[in-house]
Amino acid sequence: MIGSLRGKLIEKNAPDVLIEVNGVGYELSMPMSSFYNLPEIGGEVFVYTCFVVREDAQLLFGFTSREAKVLFRELIKVSGIGPKTALAILSSFNPGQFVNAVQNDSVNAIVKVPGIGKKTAERLIIEIKDRVSGWKLSESAGVADAADERSGTAEDTGLVIDDSDVESQAVQALVALGYKPAQAATSVHRLYRDGMSVQDVIRVALKNI
Repeated sequence: MIGSLRGKLIEKNAPDVLIEVNGVGYELSMPMSSFYNLPEIGGEVFVYTCFVVREDAQLLFGFTSREAKVLFRELIKVSGIGPKTALAILSSFNPGQFVNAVQNDSVNAIVKVPGIGKKTAERLIIEIKDRVSGWKLSESAGVADAADERSGTAEDTGLVIDDSDVESQAVQALVALGYKPAQAATSVHRLYRDGMSVQDVIRVALKNI
C-alpha cells in the first residue's frame, strides 16, 4: 500500500499530476480542492495517497490533506460511488463543505456534482452520515466557495502554457471530472477571460456550472 509520497512535482495537468520520488515518477489523480494547493512545477510536494485496485486498472489518487484522503476512502465505500465520482465530489467541495452538506441533508447541493442524481445523493447522505457525524472541519478555503475568483497568470500556478490552450485544458479537466463535453465547453467559453490560468478557469467553472 502506498500511503503517501514526498518528492518533486514534475507535471500538473488537472486533475492529474506526476511526482518524482527518488527517480521514480508516480502518476496520480487529485481532486481540485487538493490540486489548487500544489506548489509550482519543480517544487517539493507531500501528498497522502489512496491506491485503488480494479479488475481493469490500478489507480493512485493524491490529496494534500489527511481529511480529504479519509473522506475519499469513505465515499468509495458507498454503493454507486466509484473513484471518479468521489474525485468529482471532492472537486466541488472541500471536506468541511461536504461534511456540512451531509449533516444538513443538503441533497440539492450534492446533486450538482456530475454523475449524482437525487436518489444517489439521498442514498449517499444516508450511508455516510453516521461515519462523519463526529467530524468538525472548517469550510474555509474550498473550491465551491472560491469567493476571491482571482485571475492569476499561468506562470503563477506553475503551468507553462499558451493562453490559447487554457480553455481546451480546462475543458479536458472538467470532462475528466465527469462533466459532459458540451456542458464543460460552454461553461469554460462563457467564463474565460484573458489572463486567467487553467486553475482559475476550472475554479470558477466548478462554482458556476
